[in-house]
Order: sequence, then structure tokens, then C-alpha cells
Amino acid sequence: MAAMQRAGGPASARQSPGMASIAALLLWAQAFGLAGTQLSQLTSDPPWMPVSKGESVTLTCRGPGEPRPTTWWYNREKLWWPEGHDRIKVYRAGTYHCQSPGATISPPLTVSFSDDLLVLQVPSQALLEGDELRLRCRGASKFSKVQFFHEQQELRGGHRKDIKGDIELLLGPVQLHHRGRYRCQAESLWWHTTSSPVTVVVNELFSEPVLHLEGPAEPPEGEPLALGCLSTPSPLRPPAQLQHLFYRNGVNVGGPQRSPQLRLPALELFHSGTYSCEVRTETSSVRKRSAPVTVTVRRVPVSGVSLAAQPPTGQLAKGDRLVLLCSVATGTGPISFSWHRLGSAAPLATGPRYELRAVEQQDSGHYHCRATNGVTVANSSSLGVTVLVPVAGVTIRMARREPRVLAGESLNLTCSVQAGTAPVAFSWQRDGRELGRGPVLPLGTVGLAHAGTYRCVATNRLGSQRVFQAISPALALSVTSPSWGQKQQGTVVATGVSVSLLLLVLLGAAVGWHLRRRAGG
Repeated sequence: MAAMQRAGGPASARQSPGMASIAALLLWAQAFGLAGTQLSQLTSDPPWMPVSKGESVTLTCRGPGEPRPTTWWYNREKLWWPEGHDRIKVYRAGTYHCQSPGATISPPLTVSFSDDLLVLQVPSQALLEGDELRLRCRGASKFSKVQFFHEQQELRGGHRKDIKGDIELLLGPVQLHHRGRYRCQAESLWWHTTSSPVTVVVNELFSEPVLHLEGPAEPPEGEPLALGCLSTPSPLRPPAQLQHLFYRNGVNVGGPQRSPQLRLPALELFHSGTYSCEVRTETSSVRKRSAPVTVTVRRVPVSGVSLAAQPPTGQLAKGDRLVLLCSVATGTGPISFSWHRLGSAAPLATGPRYELRAVEQQDSGHYHCRATNGVTVANSSSLGVTVLVPVAGVTIRMARREPRVLAGESLNLTCSVQAGTAPVAFSWQRDGRELGRGPVLPLGTVGLAHAGTYRCVATNRLGSQRVFQAISPALALSVTSPSWGQKQQGTVVATGVSVSLLLLVLLGAAVGWHLRRRAGG
């Protein structure tokens, strides 16, 4: 033992580990895949158990690289040191392990002996799913009929004799349901016998996979999703090359592939469904499927709906071009847009862009857009659109038809427009010089100085930058002085009016006096 410790034996050589420690070490090394921790492989010659008493069994230990003489051997959970080579002969029953340099401790191999007349032999190495199970019925003498049984059920199949005359039955690839007690029964002309039962253990090649989602089960549309198919390989043997397949609603969506991960870069609604994964060997002799996992892809609600306009203020003149654009900050799925104006029940248009090539006054109003992805609906804030009608059709009106007046008359000029959005400003000019402002120009008593060419200028504005003007046609006002005959005629007319009024007053007084007198008599 001291020599083994000086040769660099493992710590377990000094501590005599139990079976539980050995199994834990195997699982730990297998699960974490530590560098340089390959399993030591223990084989026997002959590869059958039990063997006949008196025979020997040669055990061989293999690790990574070339065989090395410094091999540690364990029997019945304790370190055993016959020679320290990679190959030994044993004559006693027991459960053996070995450890080759640079490798972890091997799985157990049980050596057993029998002196029965009929022996059922099974492979000495641990069986994993997918392996072949060769049953060998060996007797001390020749027999004419052989039967094999699993529990109480006879196994039907082709038997064959090996070179030694023993009868073999091949079962494979084995599955977990092949576990249990086996025996064989033989007959000859002189005897009939049954072997002792042998318990066959079939170990999992890998565990049933578990489908793992790297993220929530209800991911938002547009997000990536990674699916992991997790399965633990058996610690009894180096990991087999496995294939991974992924299914959605029973339909293959990924694999077969070596990688245990499937990545969906951008989810859409159709990615919703029931997912499962399958792990199988390259020959498909062993295949296992995970429990289903439901993934529900949800739409991201529409929010942050904004409206942009060109021009940005929404103020336009008649005939201008108006462009409205609608966008969303968040939201997935096919998003549809519609356009609405306050007071209008039906949508004006659909799509993220609404354009009026030449606006009219009736296009004024409050506009907003609505966005929906079929699940959620959101509205933008409203934009007030104002369409200004430029002034047009400016005219000057006066009380007389002819623009010829006599000096001394009273005269006002009035300016009006046929079209134009209020407020409209008016200014007056005479002979190119500004006289005043407002829709009415009161000239008062006209004199010769009022004669001239009059114009009215009408103005309205769109914001502070755009000004619209319209000028009336020119009005040529002439003022004349009255002649002597016109003055005399005016005097006579005035005198006649005064006399007539006086006569009416006198007549009224006489009638009143007469009526009072009659009333007094």
C-alpha cells in the first residue's frame, strides 16, 4: 500500500472509498465533463457471467492513451493491490473497479461463478439502452431442446449454437422494459433441467429529456426564444453521440442536430404552440421525448401613436398640399392605420399616410390617426388643421351711381371682398397715398380736394410669414362746384317749401278753433 501511495495513487487509495463515493465520482465527472476525466473502461474475458468454478476471469482496464502499468484496482469497495498492472486474473467472485492514470474510476463489473448443470450466462458489462443482450444457455452435457424465459414469458426467436455447442439467443437493441429475471430450460433424452434465474439490469443510456425555455413562456412578438433539450448521459460509459429534434404541435421544426439548443431569432404569432424535444441515438435505437411545454407568443400592445404634419403647424392656404403621417412607438404584428376628423363618423382613409393635394376650406378641422394590431387600439393626439382662403374680389361701393359729386355733399366709401377668411384688414389709398384703414372710408362733406383716384387694399394673413392681398379696381372720384342757376333754383325751392309749411300751420289752427266753438255752444 505504501508503494502505491508513493507511485501517485489517488486519494481514494488512502481512504478506501465506498460504492456510494464511487458512484458520486462517476456522476460528477460525467455531468461536468471535466478536462482529462474520461472513464476507465473495465472488461472481462470471457465476457459472460457467471463462469464455471475453477475457471479464471481476466480483467482489463483501459483509459485514455496507451495502456500503462500503474492501474489501481478495487474489490468490494476497497482498494485491492495484486500487481498494479492494467490486466489481472481473478478467481474469486466480487464487484471490481479499476482506475487508469488520467481517467476516473470505472463502472463496476461483477464476477460470479457457478457449478450448476445448466447455467444462463449474460454479458458481464453493464447494459445500456440500445445494447445487444446475448443470452447464452450453457450445460454440462448436450441437450436437444432449449427454451429461454423472461419472467414467466417464453422468448420466441431464432436460437443458434456457438462454436462450443452452447445455445444463444440475441435480444437487441434492448430497452428498459427488458429488465428483469431471465432463465433457460433444457431437455435431453435423459434429463430435464432449468437454470438459476439471472437478473438483468438495463440502465438508461440517457435520461428523459427536459425542454427548457430560456425566457418566459409568454414571450412578446419580435423577441428571440431559445429552447434547450436537456438530458443527462449515463455515467457508466463515455457519452454517445446523440441527435436532438424539436417539435411544435407534433411537427418537426428543428433537427436532427448535435446541438441541444434551438434558437428562434424573432418570434411571430404562429410560433405559439406546444413544444417538445426528442433525444435519440444516431441509429434511432433509443429515442426519448420530453414532456410538452406551451409557448404563447403575445402581441406587444400598440402605444405611443404620434401624428406628424407637413406643414407642422397644420395651417394652410386654400390650394396648398397637406400631408399627415402616423407612426407608433411600440407594437407588433401587422399594424393598420385609419384617419379620422372630428365630426365625421366614417374614416377618411387608411394607411400610415394621408395626403390632400389641394386643400379646401371645408378641410379645416381636428384630425387624428388610429393604430391597431388586431388586439389593441390606440389613438394619436388631435391636430387642428386650418385652411385659410386668401382675399379676393375686392370692390368699392358708394351711395351714388356716378363717381361725380357736387362740392358740399356728404359721401362715404365702403370696401368689401367676395372671398377671404376673417379677419380681413382694409386700407384706403387716394392717388397712391394711404388715407385710412377699415372697411368704410367716411369722406364727410366733399370738397374739391376730395377728387382723385381711390383704391381699397384687402389683406388677410396665414401665421406671421404669409400675407395675402387683393386690390380693388380704381374709383375715379370727381367733385364739381354748383352753377348760379343751380343755386337760384335751390333758393326758390327752399322758399316754396317754407310757404307751404306756413299755410298748413294756419289751416290747422282755424280748424281747431272752429271745433272748440261748436263744442261750447
